[in-house]
Amino acid sequence: MRTPKRHQRSSGTSPNAPSRSRSRAPRLRRGAVAVLAAAVAAGLVATALVAFGGDDRRAATVLLAAGDIAECDHRADEATARLLAEEPTATIAALGDLAYPHGTAQEFERCFGPSWGRFRDRIRPAAGNHDHATEDAAGYLGYFGVRAGPSGLFRYSYDLGSWHIVVVDSDCWRVGGCDLDDEQARWMRADLRAHRRRCTLAYWHRPPFSSGRYGDAKDTARVRPMWQVAVEEGVDLVLTGHEHSYERFAPMDATGAIDRDAGARLFIVGTGGGKLRRYHRPRRPTTEVRNDDTHGVLRLVLRPDGYDWRFLPVRGARFTDRGSGDCT
Repeated sequence: MRTPKRHQRSSGTSPNAPSRSRSRAPRLRRGAVAVLAAAVAAGLVATALVAFGGDDRRAATVLLAAGDIAECDHRADEATARLLAEEPTATIAALGDLAYPHGTAQEFERCFGPSWGRFRDRIRPAAGNHDHATEDAAGYLGYFGVRAGPSGLFRYSYDLGSWHIVVVDSDCWRVGGCDLDDEQARWMRADLRAHRRRCTLAYWHRPPFSSGRYGDAKDTARVRPMWQVAVEEGVDLVLTGHEHSYERFAPMDATGAIDRDAGARLFIVGTGGGKLRRYHRPRRPTTEVRNDDTHGVLRLVLRPDGYDWRFLPVRGARFTDRGSGDCT
């Protein structure tokens, strides 16, 4: 049973988004400001100390995330790669469909390599359907090696700061299924139970809910069991791609209904460089912000007791989205 979350704050700017007030940042004491200034001066971009009062100083870690990235005849992945370069110590979650159209070894080298591939040693990838278009995802596995998970299982977990993070494969028929009694879902549940943390995050490629092209139940139902496991095991954030757009949802329960007290928050960040797709469906009741005309990456500051998010647009774009939330 999940304990209630604290109030979650958010704000966004988008042609498709309702007007929202900007989150009010916590007031830092003088000592905290000095610590933060020293961290910046030392070049510690992705990890800094923030004081919330007294001597209570807490480490925060940065995760940058996006999927649907590299097309050889499209240069937006080079623009998003510049955002990655600006945070040289941040970990990068690549949310699948990394090299179009078939995820071959040549496409990873020629399309992905010159842009996001420059940061391969910082990338923790998830496989997408285009990465699987080559038999056994050989291009993807060959490019990332052990960083893609043990022995081609396409699933793994890792710790980032005080957070535990789980990565699974949403091309369910290629990994023995995603139903609750299938191996991957059982592994996911066991891993989350073995690594209990106050704050946890999961990511994969296909979204369990969407108001984009693949929002039909026939497309989203296949990965709903993994969403159910995530909610039941206390995951705070789920990141996906697949839709070539950005969509942020209110915290939801296992069925996809709003649950601001104990739900998990879903982000779809298919804005890494592939051609964007316009929305042709109305927003879902749980959609808080969506955008279909801006490439960029999601920047998450992972704190021991919560998270701050900001969508970073590529140079020249105006859309952004930002807010914060607390872990259970």
